[in-house]
Amino acid sequence: MTDFELKNLTKDIARSAFGEDFPYEVFFNRRLKTTGGRYHLNDHHIDINPLMLEEFDQTVLIGVIKHELTHYFVHKMGERPDHRNPHFKKLLNQVGGLRYAPLTSKTKRSKKQYLYQCQNCGQKYARFRRVNVQKFVCSRCRGRLKLMG
Repeated sequence: MTDFELKNLTKDIARSAFGEDFPYEVFFNRRLKTTGGRYHLNDHHIDINPLMLEEFDQTVLIGVIKHELTHYFVHKMGERPDHRNPHFKKLLNQVGGLRYAPLTSKTKRSKKQYLYQCQNCGQKYARFRRVNVQKFVCSRCRGRLKLMG
């Protein structure tokens, strides 16, 4: 699918699901890794992750487009176009858009956690980054930390 076909599909979805036109640009953006799409507040264009079409079927792509169009139409109403807005949730539910994009092959999985334990009081700390145990101490008793795993 080309960007032109994506734009036409988005216009068709906007007319059928929302009853209004979407006059702005829609592009595939290969730099998107963790999201299905992105709506830009400043110029109202939409970027779509091409992996939504390559790794999944067209129904997932349509669900992502509906999600991004919901951001646009909520913003057009003068409301916050974020996921916590009850109007966003209600409109997304009405049109049948996806709440979350499925995980793709490029999505980074959860990082390794490092577990530290204080040698004095036994307090445990879980961190995603390594901590210099020579420099940092326990926040409870100022004891030395030891890397557990």
